Amino acid sequence: MKFAFYSPFRGLGGRLQEIMTPKVSIIMGSTSDLPVMEKTAKLLDEFEIPFEIHALSAHRTPAEVEKFAKGAQARGIRVIIAAAGMAAHLPGVIASMTTLPVIGVPINASLDGLDALLAIVQMPPGIPVATVGINGALNAGILAVQILAVADDKLQTKLADYKEDLKKKIVKANDELSKVEYKYKVN
Repeated sequence: MKFAFYSPFRGLGGRLQEIMTPKVSIIMGSTSDLPVMEKTAKLLDEFEIPFEIHALSAHRTPAEVEKFAKGAQARGIRVIIAAAGMAAHLPGVIASMTTLPVIGVPINASLDGLDALLAIVQMPPGIPVATVGINGALNAGILAVQILAVADDKLQTKLADYKEDLKKKIVKANDELSKVEYKYKVN
């Protein structure tokens, strides 16, 4: 986090205002992708990781995509999560213009999302995009946290606690399942 002095009226005394610099960018080809991508946003909130969200299109706003991709690292971004459906060129186009890790989220907009999955996962050599499952926004968020946690012990501890909670939920669910009775159930 960065700190800056802010004074709306010079000479009347400033106040310290915390300015959060985003570490993760969530980029969507369309705002219609937000219901899927809000899982990423909620996870980043839970881990207290500053992020930004933008709607950019590789086909409709290519100049803005280029400006974003080429300027992301200088603005403090460490991981980009890019979601797109159908032709799904957005993650690959961004990855071609930055050295930052790009995580692609294929959106189920047509063909059960298979078109988007193949468009994102089949990148040429030298332009990798880490690709999660169709509508896999939560896993994209977790992967972004894992990338950031490599250099952050505090975040690594939070991540370990999160995964331990996942384990506890399954153990509890399995215990509850053992109490369900059926005529031919043997466990």
